[in-house]
Amino acid sequence: MEITSSRSSNLYSGKTTGQIVLEVVRAAIRRRMILDAVTPFYIFRTDTQQVLAKGVMGYEAAKNKANEIRKRYGLKWDQVSFKSEKKSSGSSGSYGRHPASSMAGAPSGARMDVSRRFNPSKGRRFRGYYDKHGNYHDLD
Repeated sequence: MEITSSRSSNLYSGKTTGQIVLEVVRAAIRRRMILDAVTPFYIFRTDTQQVLAKGVMGYEAAKNKANEIRKRYGLKWDQVSFKSEKKSSGSSGSYGRHPASSMAGAPSGARMDVSRRFNPSKGRRFRGYYDKHGNYHDLD
């Protein structure tokens, strides 16, 4: 295997393909461990979808907390699970209501709505606004 990048050739020079693959896999594992340590998790019952705990930081801590909750309430293994909490998408990919001044096309003072659904023909989400009389206007 030949690596053409100058940075990569210095980094991997003299190493076999197997050693390079092993190094890349180890780096991916380290990166995943760091992400798991700072990711908040929530614990829930699988049969009722009831949230039992939120904001547990790290994969191992969530696993231990889920096991503790399972023992405390006398639940079976398959009745308790945990997932990472969804991260907020930030201002760039958000949907919902926005002031019209933050988006082009609507008059100032109007309430802008951005749909969760993606409009493939436009390459963005459906958008529209309500005027002062309560009438809805599409911007797509």
